[in-house]
Amino acid sequence: MTGRIAGARVAVTGASGFCGGYIARAAAAAGAEVLCVGRRGGPVGRHMRWDAARDVPDLTGADLVVHCAAAVGDPMAGSAAEAEMRAVNVEGAARLLRAAGGRPVVWVSSASVYDPRPGRGRVGEDHPVSGQLNAYGRTKAAGERLALEAGAVVLRPRAVYGAGDPYLVPRLLDRIRGGLLLLPGPDVTLSLTAVENLADACVSAAAGWPPGAYNIADAAPYRRDRAIREVLRAHGRRARIGHLPRPLAMAAARALEAAARHRTAAPPVLTRYAVDQLAHTVVLDTGRAREQGWVPRWALDDYVRSVRGVRPVCWRG
Repeated sequence: MTGRIAGARVAVTGASGFCGGYIARAAAAAGAEVLCVGRRGGPVGRHMRWDAARDVPDLTGADLVVHCAAAVGDPMAGSAAEAEMRAVNVEGAARLLRAAGGRPVVWVSSASVYDPRPGRGRVGEDHPVSGQLNAYGRTKAAGERLALEAGAVVLRPRAVYGAGDPYLVPRLLDRIRGGLLLLPGPDVTLSLTAVENLADACVSAAAGWPPGAYNIADAAPYRRDRAIREVLRAHGRRARIGHLPRPLAMAAARALEAAARHRTAAPPVLTRYAVDQLAHTVVLDTGRAREQGWVPRWALDDYVRSVRGVRPVCWRG
């Protein structure tokens, strides 16, 4: 489904990043002329420089915009990193929407905007967007609110993974200590999103989905412990999975966050957001996107097959 994207000039923000790079390549493969908008150039197309924290982008010549640029992480409240995140994810969002000037916009948000209340076994787009546990969730929610008010198509993926992922899998492997990987709480069921599925959704949405929010995830959710074991095996890492009681994990996260507020060093190794993301069943209902003709064709097995036998060079960062 390429629709009006074939032959169009598509501005992709954040195209030098993990998700943005996949989206830029998918748009080019669908026949678009790609304009990579950001501080650095992307994998295809022409580069148009933009500092999302400070500048108004020049979108001259673009027919439509796919906005993927974002500041990510789990910074402490009141920190300089949180201020920078707001400058990119909220203030930069407002500048981008002004520059879009009525062009169609596909907005890559996150399922982190959803309220972390119990009972997330089937999360639809009408689930409350409130109560976020960290600055990333709060600023993504504020940015997407502006986008929805402007009539954008907003995509909400969860835990995006894939080849070249600089966040999810590297941090998982980095948490192995003495052959043990501790996870909060018992095994749960989680939605994950292959980056290829997200890129396909962006191209499909650019073809003219009605404005509004859409969940994006793999076709079926995964059992957490089994998925993690498969990823560890694919990367040649041997580790036992242990389970830390959920209340104890959350208490430890609160204590570490409190201690981090009194120093200027890196964020704590464990946060309430991280515990919540791993310790509770979260399954996204993707029916609304499927009604538009989008089909998630990629799964974790494809990722595992792509990396099996490949030794990682560095998993810190």
